[in-house]
Amino acid sequence: MDSSVKRTILFLIFCVIALAFIVRLVFLQLLDDSYLRSAQNNVLQEKTIYPARGLIYDRKGELLVYNDAIYDLIVVPDQVKNLDTNVFCKVLNISKDEFIARFEKLKRSKGYAPYRDVVFEKQLTIPMYAAFQEKLFDFTGFSVDTRTDRKYKHNNAAHIMGYIGEVTDRDIENSDGYYRMGDYIGISGIERTYEKELRGQNGVRYILVDSKNRTQGRYKNGQFDTAAVAGKNLTLSIDQVIQDLGEQLMQNKTGSVVAIEPSTGELIALVSSPTYDPNLFIGRDRGNHYMELLRDPSKPLFNRPLAAPYPPGSVFKVLESLVGQQEKVLTPATSYACHNGYLFVGCHPHPSPNQLRGAIAISCNGYFCQVYRSIVNNPKYHHVEDAYTSFHDHIASFGLGKRLGVDLVGEGYGFLPPSTYYDKIYGRYRWQALTTLSLGIGQGELGITPLQMANVTATVANRGYYITPHIVKAIDGKPNPNADYNTKHWTTVDTSFFPVVIEGMEDVVERGTARGSKIPGIVMCGKTGTAQNPHGKNHSVFFAFAPKDHPKIAIAVVVENSGQGAWWAAPIASLLIEQYLTGKHDSRPALLERMLNGNLTHKNDSIPATKPEAIAD
Repeated sequence: MDSSVKRTILFLIFCVIALAFIVRLVFLQLLDDSYLRSAQNNVLQEKTIYPARGLIYDRKGELLVYNDAIYDLIVVPDQVKNLDTNVFCKVLNISKDEFIARFEKLKRSKGYAPYRDVVFEKQLTIPMYAAFQEKLFDFTGFSVDTRTDRKYKHNNAAHIMGYIGEVTDRDIENSDGYYRMGDYIGISGIERTYEKELRGQNGVRYILVDSKNRTQGRYKNGQFDTAAVAGKNLTLSIDQVIQDLGEQLMQNKTGSVVAIEPSTGELIALVSSPTYDPNLFIGRDRGNHYMELLRDPSKPLFNRPLAAPYPPGSVFKVLESLVGQQEKVLTPATSYACHNGYLFVGCHPHPSPNQLRGAIAISCNGYFCQVYRSIVNNPKYHHVEDAYTSFHDHIASFGLGKRLGVDLVGEGYGFLPPSTYYDKIYGRYRWQALTTLSLGIGQGELGITPLQMANVTATVANRGYYITPHIVKAIDGKPNPNADYNTKHWTTVDTSFFPVVIEGMEDVVERGTARGSKIPGIVMCGKTGTAQNPHGKNHSVFFAFAPKDHPKIAIAVVVENSGQGAWWAAPIASLLIEQYLTGKHDSRPALLERMLNGNLTHKNDSIPATKPEAIAD
């Protein structure tokens, strides 16, 4: 081989070796910061500064949710050196095996890095906190961090407020690096829906420490520190007084109360019964309390106002009255006779025949069965399915059979059966109005949530439109920016058809089925319902708005397994309306006492001791 070739080969070999060294040096010094971190971690600690979560107020400025200090034990795994595990475990009151298991769990968590601090023990007791403060210099790599947990000023509105809890691996993975193991996040209610607004922004503090993990001061006088930004405060549309009274009236009963301000769509109250104290989800025992509630057969965790679909019963007749007029098969003067019912649908004794307004007042089943039949058999449509689809679409325009878009998780759809539903059961063109006649009295396959019922009431109160129900009125003092909460959703029923129906609803309270719930000095328009329940006693249902002109509140009440709408749902609604409009609810002490003391959790207690005003729906 020529000597020049040999020199060239040797030169190339040296070049390759030199290049390899250069690449490795670049990688170590510019790209791989593990050595830098290792060096820094010996003298420098990065502390996450957790912001205070935003406060929550009611519509009148009453504080509902605030923060309280808690103490977490933090560890930086890379800095744990010469640890006396026996002493450590004794202070923490855990075994050595549990100590090892916890470290293994930390290593398996999402976002784990040995040079970053992570929560080792959440919410130390005061004695534990004091013990660690005394011995902390012996536990290199550990420190105690102060953060905040939620406190609920009142023991109500649990389904509205929700609660916070520790993040899951999925939360960490979906947070773009914001959350780490041991962080807290909104799990349900407002805490979850408005998590980004409430949580604020974490800050960072760099601290110099010596070889024994003792703090030596701020790194470069805090030049690279970032301050935590507190979360935004929320103002809810909820009225704490109405919410509290609603929960008192629903105590020892199962069901829901939903109250809305018709002109804005703001929720005034959202009661789910049975309920629980939101303060149970605070502190070290929150997990145990959650499991106890989860196992409770009365299902206190279930948000009935948002998710429970009930047959509406006779309150559905209000919608039929509007759709019938829109479809030109019904007028205020339309008269039908009732012979204790219609075909296989029974009715209570009452004067007959009646026109539309009177039929609403006395809740005549026979009348509305014939109204329903006239709608579905409307001769202007070629097929029954077409007429029914038109009926379905009119009803859907009131917000039934779909999620309304409330700013709380867990909202249900209810069920408004389309024509295809009956096609699958009976075959296309093989069913007719009589096949589905039970819909005429709000029974059959219908399922409507209390939120949807209240929204229907608000729509009638507004004479044809609704605004999406929502619970957050303002964020940091500024109106909720969601455009849908300022948009009118008009129904397909002309506004000219509402007055006679509203007059009929006024008669329901003044002289009809809900006359026992009349409010002194207030004109309330409502409709009672007795919803048949295939699983037990009938449900008591009532929806109403007041006052008749320029209404300020629309409400829906469902009391499960309690009989007629006039017995329980109507009185509860009237007491809440009276409180909201007048600031008091004691003008009818006997009625108030019966509602507060009524216990429907025991057999046969659903029938009131005296019921002179009770009339079958």
